[in-house]
Amino acid sequence: MEYAIELRNITKIFPGVVANDNISLEIKKGEVFAIVGENGAGKTTLMNIIYGLYSPNSGEIYINGKRITHNTPKKAIENGIGMVHQHFMLVPIFSVYENIILGNEFVKNGIVLDRKKGIEEVKKISEQYGLNVDPKEIVGNLPVGIQQRVEILKVLFRGAQILILDEPTAVLTPQETKELFETINALKKDNKTIIFISHKLKEVLEIADRICVLKNGKVMGIKNKEETNERELARLMVGRDVVLEVPRKEKKPGEPILEVKDLVIMSDKGIPAVRGINFKLRRFEILGIAGVEGNGQKELVEALNGLRPIHSGKILINGKEIDKFDPWFFRRNGFAYIPEDRRVRGLILPFSVSYNLFLGRQRDKNFKKGNFLNSGYIKTFSSKKVEEYDIRPRNPNLKVDSLSGGNQQKVIVAREVSYDPDVLVASQPTRGLDVGATEFVHKKLVEQRDSGKAVLLISLELEEIMMLSDRIAVLFNGEIVGELSQEEASEEELGLLMLGLKRYDKKEVESEK
Repeated sequence: MEYAIELRNITKIFPGVVANDNISLEIKKGEVFAIVGENGAGKTTLMNIIYGLYSPNSGEIYINGKRITHNTPKKAIENGIGMVHQHFMLVPIFSVYENIILGNEFVKNGIVLDRKKGIEEVKKISEQYGLNVDPKEIVGNLPVGIQQRVEILKVLFRGAQILILDEPTAVLTPQETKELFETINALKKDNKTIIFISHKLKEVLEIADRICVLKNGKVMGIKNKEETNERELARLMVGRDVVLEVPRKEKKPGEPILEVKDLVIMSDKGIPAVRGINFKLRRFEILGIAGVEGNGQKELVEALNGLRPIHSGKILINGKEIDKFDPWFFRRNGFAYIPEDRRVRGLILPFSVSYNLFLGRQRDKNFKKGNFLNSGYIKTFSSKKVEEYDIRPRNPNLKVDSLSGGNQQKVIVAREVSYDPDVLVASQPTRGLDVGATEFVHKKLVEQRDSGKAVLLISLELEEIMMLSDRIAVLFNGEIVGELSQEEASEEELGLLMLGLKRYDKKEVESEK
């Protein structure tokens, strides 16, 4: 058997942490090899070792049968390894072909950039793999799915035979994901080897030939896709059975809590990002907002939390118009907020878990004693939340920055739910989370809905939107272009709406029930 990559007893130790523990893998030429695991399982560290960003403490790496020593990214590229990062490494103001040939430019007469040659070569390689992209188009003008094609073309242009794709579908629509899988299959036919890192088990089972599960830096198993399923993979990842579909009580939506009327919100550039949208959100329901990133979700969420003023229109809570836009005012009027970027908006990283759990409650009578904080009550409160929300390690005095992504998210969810809000705005609440942490967040959102709260869920994950939402509204170019019930929704239908290829005349997103 001819292997593209062989890892023998790879161990990588950081201070106090064994990130990779004696890992041995054999990845065949021309296969799609998926690697899954919880946050902190060692996936990224292992990829960084293969790509030469880290050196292992012990173990051996073989590329195409040849042992590699003192690996670096330059040496990895020379050995035919290319990595497409989750967050694209493109220059937005450069054209497609300029991004692709950057660092490997064609010149004529030794000094002059040969643009014509560069465009021809990019066109040739894009046609070879069915990655049709206009070489002259400015990258910043391209949708996310096309930008990803540019990233793949970059590594192919440099001669990559082994491609590492890190969370490649994280920001793609279903149609763009389908196109990516067609590209992966074309690369596979050309005997390229694909290492596919993902949290999405359904996608892994669709595209991969074999699936490796990592847990706590160790290989828990390698499965042929025909011989496994989502539940088994989730069990290997987490070490227990995972509820993949959260049960919800049959509830009839109650009275509207939140109403948005003809809302217009400006972007940071001073142009409309949200263009006259209307919707109502009721008790006992989750309204999902679907859409490709950059279609007004960020501005809408910020306006609904007092972080951005509205240009025109109205926001009403329990029939009363909001006339003051600051976060504290929204808090007092029954809003809670799970932000999409937990490390920037959700937490104060150098502060303790305890402090982050009562953040924003400093003025509440239970949390203060005169002009000082009530340390006794805070200790009792934070210890209770750490236990109730299974925040690990079970030490509220630890800095929140020392926790894994999943446990950081639990801190935010615990804090926001403890406000007992009427409206919970959850923006990308499971971004970057593994299957176990995702299960936890989903359960908490459904619990809020079942207890009579109104939940506004903004997510790029269509599976998440479809599973949790009672109704789904689709944002495109700042407008609501369609609304479907959970029963009516399909990935294909939502994908067409998300890409602007279809829209409904109905303007107001409101349940007819």
